[in-house]
Amino acid sequence: MKPPRTPPWLREVPPPASHRSALPIVDLPSPNQDERGCPVDMLILHYTGMQSAGAAIDRLRDTDAAVSSHYVVDEDGTVIRLVPEDRRAWHAGVSHWRGHTALNARSIGIEIVNPGHEFGYRDFPVLQLAAVCDLCLSILTRHDIPARNVVAHSDVAPDRKEDPGERFDWRALAENGVGLWPEDSPDIGTTGPIRDAVTLRPVRAALAEIGYRVAPEGGLDPALSTVLRAFQRHWRPEAITGQADDGTLVRLLGVRNLVRSG
Repeated sequence: MKPPRTPPWLREVPPPASHRSALPIVDLPSPNQDERGCPVDMLILHYTGMQSAGAAIDRLRDTDAAVSSHYVVDEDGTVIRLVPEDRRAWHAGVSHWRGHTALNARSIGIEIVNPGHEFGYRDFPVLQLAAVCDLCLSILTRHDIPARNVVAHSDVAPDRKEDPGERFDWRALAENGVGLWPEDSPDIGTTGPIRDAVTLRPVRAALAEIGYRVAPEGGLDPALSTVLRAFQRHWRPEAITGQADDGTLVRLLGVRNLVRSG
């Protein structure tokens, strides 16, 4: 059996929060919040998608914008709290996961500073990734959030969002106790894409079982391609094709099996 992969950003930074003192947090309250209607059982990660951290934080505190998140993690690892975890932040928008909608009520949202695809998408710095990992681990000690419900904004709103995108290291996060990653599902390339309705039926079923909203029947239509791209950004970042190719199918079945195992 192969030893677990140690991501370079964990070799270069202090150990996660579970092994050291509480994560330092800067409080900059946002007025864009209200009461929750149900317990927290989801963690949704975003990127800010703006040209600077300051611009993003200003917008998340602007009453006219009417958006917010619970936390922002800057590129130097600074963690800013905008909304208390027991309050609802306005981060997910129109969204769906595992049969639920209106996900703001049941989720904690983390905005990760990155200009995003529109303004020069780039790698996430090592200190930032380590701080995100620490923060997620801390949140998981306070809320009953299953690994299958640690998701991307693009997972819950694939027709609108791409964040935090294919450069975010979901695999390393999962290897450190946050979310899911199918370790026994190697990349086998983009050969063999399938498009007909009959062969795609189990693909659609697997996507729905993981949590995506997808029609149970149909060929490779634009709606299915959009969901496949969202899946690939999270679990198959080697190639964002929107196709049900060989490499994607291996990862898809790997993630589905992890969801089934609890």
